[in-house]
Amino acid sequence: MKNLILFSFILFAVFSCKQQKEISNTKAVVQSVSIDSTEYEIMIIDPDFDTWYLVNFAPSLDRSDDYYRLKNTVAVNNWNHYYISGRYSRIIGSHIHYVSSTDYGIEVNRKLYWFFKYYEEKFRVPLFR
Repeated sequence: MKNLILFSFILFAVFSCKQQKEISNTKAVVQSVSIDSTEYEIMIIDPDFDTWYLVNFAPSLDRSDDYYRLKNTVAVNNWNHYYISGRYSRIIGSHIHYVSSTDYGIEVNRKLYWFFKYYEEKFRVPLFR
């Protein structure tokens, strides 16, 4: 049984990592990821996120870029799985294109990580599990 679950997770990870032709927007959550040759930016358009982020993030809670990249990979895979399966279709409205091997920079990875934490808390969607 464990082998079947592990195999299905690996299979899902492989299919979720293939390149998409366009970046989709979520329903009033992540507006865009602007991609320049050297700079990346993420804009969260949920009006409550900035306030929540200021209250919950502290420099003492900051982690390394690799930590954020690993956690974001798990959360993006879960997010995309929920989107494809339609499990949380009322609150997850699009696919997120995130390539863990791309160096987005710590600011983008940190903000995306905390956005997923915010989403878990606000909507009770298990993204990091």
